[in-house]
Amino acid sequence: MSAKPEHYDVIRKPVITEKATMASEANAVVFQVAIDSTKPQIKEAVENLFGVKVKAVNTTITKGKVKKFRGKPGVRNDVKKAYVTLEEGNTIDVTTGL
Repeated sequence: MSAKPEHYDVIRKPVITEKATMASEANAVVFQVAIDSTKPQIKEAVENLFGVKVKAVNTTITKGKVKKFRGKPGVRNDVKKAYVTLEEGNTIDVTTGL
């Protein structure tokens, strides 16, 4: 099982928040993913990178906020998150590095 560079382009980083921790109790893991990635691409990437079976993938796009940067108005980037539900018996420990 070799990880192709495309898989690392799809999955950016794990999301570690209170909500993501609550989701991990339901056998789900949350990743920040590329904005143009699709659910099948995300499923394939997670299965190949971590060697687990994926049950479902839900995605959400958060629009970037308008904030001030050094006093000047600017816009944060849009962020796409994937809630990846794993099959029973599969786990991913996101607190350790890859």
